[in-house]
Amino acid sequence: MVFIAGQTAPKGRKMGHAGAIIGGAEDTAEAKMLIMENCGIHVVKSPATIGAMMASALRG
Repeated sequence: MVFIAGQTAPKGRKMGHAGAIIGGAEDTAEAKMLIMENCGIHVVKSPATIGAMMASALRG
C-alpha cells in the first residue's frame, strides 16, 4: 500500500524534497499513483483512508 504526498502542490512550484524528485511533466504525484495502481499496488489518495484500505486488502 502506498500514499504519495504532494498531490496538492501547485503546478510548477517545487515543495521541499518532494519537488526535488519531480523530473518532468510525466513525473507527477498523479502519474506515479497511476503507475503503481497499474502494477497492482493499493494506492490511497489520503492518509485518512489508509486504515480502511488496509482492512479491505487484508480481507481479500
